[in-house]
Amino acid sequence: MKAHTVTGGGGIQLHVEETGNPDGRPILFIHGFSQCRLAWSKQLNSDLANDFRLVAMDIRGHGLSAKPRDAYGDAKLWADDVHAVIGVLGLDRPILSGWSYGGVIICDYVRVHGEGRIGGIHLVAAVTKRGTDGALAVLGADFLTLVPGFFSNDVEESVRSLHAFLRMCTYAEPSPADLYFFLGYNVTVPPYVRQGLFSRTLENDDLLPQLRTSVLITHGEKDTIVLPVAAEQHAEAIRHAQKSLYPNAGHAPFFEDAARFNLELRAFAKGL
Repeated sequence: MKAHTVTGGGGIQLHVEETGNPDGRPILFIHGFSQCRLAWSKQLNSDLANDFRLVAMDIRGHGLSAKPRDAYGDAKLWADDVHAVIGVLGLDRPILSGWSYGGVIICDYVRVHGEGRIGGIHLVAAVTKRGTDGALAVLGADFLTLVPGFFSNDVEESVRSLHAFLRMCTYAEPSPADLYFFLGYNVTVPPYVRQGLFSRTLENDDLLPQLRTSVLITHGEKDTIVLPVAAEQHAEAIRHAQKSLYPNAGHAPFFEDAARFNLELRAFAKGL
């Protein structure tokens, strides 16, 4: 695994890691809310590395990237983060694979920088809107009850909410080792960062039908965080998109059914 420090939007320092075939098509993995690049371990440490250049970034405020106090509300900053990673690492028409909030970040990038430098988009249990009635409608009720705890500076309340959130991420019970591995990198995200992500208000209903690049939509049918109706809405808006639903997966199909996920991502990438 090779590590990079990339200067993103507004001068923020971003941590990025890569592995795999340096001559293969790049896949840039963009994790979700309160996560980090380590969420993609079953992709980075798989046979995808034989054929593809696999790159995973810690988004601003997460993992080993810088965590400024007030740098989460501007779409251009998020867009410039992805743009910087593509440019500094010289990624040639990468696939952007965005999990959950990563879908919002992909939309930020396309809205600001267009589709010209990317080869494909992979929406994984993704959201593409925030802070509106439409955005709330695709989020599970039990998940929404946890939101105040995500912003709490009380350690017990914060950890309790994150623990419940992570248990909801998978349909099957994760092993204690996996659950506490996830919890470890979630608690490193300051509450003000989580609040910054949730405080945004945006819609991309105008953007999605305009996409011309190839799109793959992956979603777990048992997802109780981002409801499967979100995948239906995305498929309706992006008529040329491929859609793949996982009957026995929750919010993290890339973890719960990594073999199928990696196989379908490989086929998508090979077909571009």
